[in-house]
Amino acid sequence: MQAQIQPFFDSVTGTYSYVLYDHPGGHAAIIDPVLDYDPKAGRISYGNAQRLVDFVHAQGVQLEWILETHAHADHLSASAWLKQQLGGRTGIGRDIDSVQRVFKPIFQLEEDFATDGRQFDQLFADGDSLQVGELQLQVLALPGHTPADIGYRAGDDIFIGDTLFQPDVGSARCDFPGGNAATLYRSAQRLLSQPDHTRLWLCHDYPPSGRAASACSTVAQQKAANIHLHSGVSEADFVALRQARDATLGAPVLLIPSIQINIRAGNLPPTAANGLSYLKIPLNLL
Repeated sequence: MQAQIQPFFDSVTGTYSYVLYDHPGGHAAIIDPVLDYDPKAGRISYGNAQRLVDFVHAQGVQLEWILETHAHADHLSASAWLKQQLGGRTGIGRDIDSVQRVFKPIFQLEEDFATDGRQFDQLFADGDSLQVGELQLQVLALPGHTPADIGYRAGDDIFIGDTLFQPDVGSARCDFPGGNAATLYRSAQRLLSQPDHTRLWLCHDYPPSGRAASACSTVAQQKAANIHLHSGVSEADFVALRQARDATLGAPVLLIPSIQINIRAGNLPPTAANGLSYLKIPLNLL
């Protein structure tokens, strides 16, 4: 069965979220949902997530899964809020525990914060499969951007997280804890070895001036034109390019709040005695 795919773009963070479903009235998964966050006011809202809820209701589908490709550093996840609204189970790559272990001491999280991924309902390993109604999804390990990146394959469609961007943008940075440019190269080659017609659904697009944002590219398009990873680029050349570029990049605008929420499966930190949740800002560290 051909998967039905509806992308949703958040222009503030350049993020694509997806509703994947088998057919109207059937079953669905949501991939990489966005929770709106105003860094000036420290205020969250649900406009992007509500669009997903409205679409799910309009199609009459039952939500089975809320899936993350990795612990994002550029937007907050709406997974927990969507689970409250629609049900479903949350899932992420099993190596999320290594990300949690890195960031627990950085943010001085509560002593009982678990670093084994238990905040998520399911941790996926390479080759695992999951059902979305009549669709079967396969999990692909795609580390490099972070150690926990995974993709989800449904037939000729693969949701690839931050592994690749549109060909005129290139590839994801690899300078986060546990990231590795050589590993990303190998993950990209795994994708680029798929049949040319395979559609690669991106987590982000940052279009140059004059081009509209686009959610999808094909393997053929990536091999022909990706500015970092087109056919013929060696691993050594890519690693040198990626490391040089990463050395010029500042921290993502929403890195600090995003990580604290996303390693909790989209849940807010425990409330203080006054009933409020707080995020922490480590000074002179990141």
